Amino acid sequence: MVEIAPDTEALAWIAEATESDLADFVDKMGEEEAQLWRWLWLTEARTSQMAPDGDWRLWLVMAGRGFGKTRAGAEWVRAVAEADPDARIALVAASLHEARSVMVEGESGLMAVCPPRHRPRYEPSLRRIVWPNGAQALLYSAAEPEALRGPQHSHAWCDEIAKWDDVNGQAHRSWDNLLLGLRMGDRPRVVATTTPRAVPLVRRLLDQSDDVIVTRGSTRDNIANLPSRFIADVEREFAGTLLGRQELDGELIEDLPGALWTRGLLERCREAAAPAMTRVVVGVDPPASAHGDACGIIVCGIGEDGIARVLADTSVEKASPERWARAVADAAQAWSADRVVAEANQGGAMVEAVLRAANAVLPLRLVHASRGKTARAEPVAALYEAGRVRHSGLFARLEDELCGFLPGGTYQGPGRSPDRADACVWALTDLMLGRVGEPRIWFD
Repeated sequence: MVEIAPDTEALAWIAEATESDLADFVDKMGEEEAQLWRWLWLTEARTSQMAPDGDWRLWLVMAGRGFGKTRAGAEWVRAVAEADPDARIALVAASLHEARSVMVEGESGLMAVCPPRHRPRYEPSLRRIVWPNGAQALLYSAAEPEALRGPQHSHAWCDEIAKWDDVNGQAHRSWDNLLLGLRMGDRPRVVATTTPRAVPLVRRLLDQSDDVIVTRGSTRDNIANLPSRFIADVEREFAGTLLGRQELDGELIEDLPGALWTRGLLERCREAAAPAMTRVVVGVDPPASAHGDACGIIVCGIGEDGIARVLADTSVEKASPERWARAVADAAQAWSADRVVAEANQGGAMVEAVLRAANAVLPLRLVHASRGKTARAEPVAALYEAGRVRHSGLFARLEDELCGFLPGGTYQGPGRSPDRADACVWALTDLMLGRVGEPRIWFD
């Protein structure tokens, strides 16, 4: 078995070489060498993208979006396959579609990183990739654990392991079956690439520190290869949020012990798009002043399947009464809301007057909170646990607040008050819990 390790001296020379040095170096090459030079990973890779030295079993690359995790995994597989004709490599993703579209055919996938003269043959019907020297890779879905029972491999690349569906423990079963099949060659190895999420499988791997090498990194580490508009957009949307620390900075955000919502729970509830809604409600948590908390404005709906969805977060911060009321009216109009549910503890008549001024025909219901925020949140959190609520997209600030709720009336999330989370609770309570318990109807 040929071991693949980065040439640290070559990396150091390339990193310090000037454009003139590199040009002179390439000029001295033959035609074939010059053609291959542009495909040499050493010329582009950062040290953090290169497989570590030493005797390791698992290399866990846990970094922010856009770090270059997929490229690192694909280049490692390419190096293994080109060096070892007997290599049998498992490519495991959350689904077969993602294994093909990201790991194989993606912009940083295997077919893209291999030079034309050494490019493997992809056989979709067999879910197999074959290199000219005989090395092979097979595609698997982590959603089908039994498919990994039996086949033998010498290496494996597992992509986005934090995204693997763990309903009934199937992510763990897929991982275990993969490990049990790694019995070819002298030194089987696994590379796992993922955005960090505090899900059970990731925690398990981090606890196995003896033969696990962990590489961490952030989106900004790869800023030279990312569009400036992308950096600006994601920082504007997620900077300062816990989700931003996770998705951009590559930080593993631990859940608060006993929290009503966890990151893993919210990930299990996420979906790309919502079906048609039969009823839509806008939940509103008005601010006490124009200079303090945000005005939480959350749009939720329920479909024919009886499942509620969080559809939009249109909350505004440091807004005057006229501005936040207009934001509520705009959200109600944009989503054809059947009702606006607004908390009225901070002056019910004022809240109604401000909202009516923005839209006289707004379908408004004012509710009075007779219990604390956490007490109101607990039955809604139970709906999430039961799979009756989904998030149609990412809602960074809302989700940060939800994960700050603890039983017993304690809030330990960002900000002084969970304005977005409270608005979400009002909307979902109206949709799913009706007039039972909180909220108590004060007046229409």
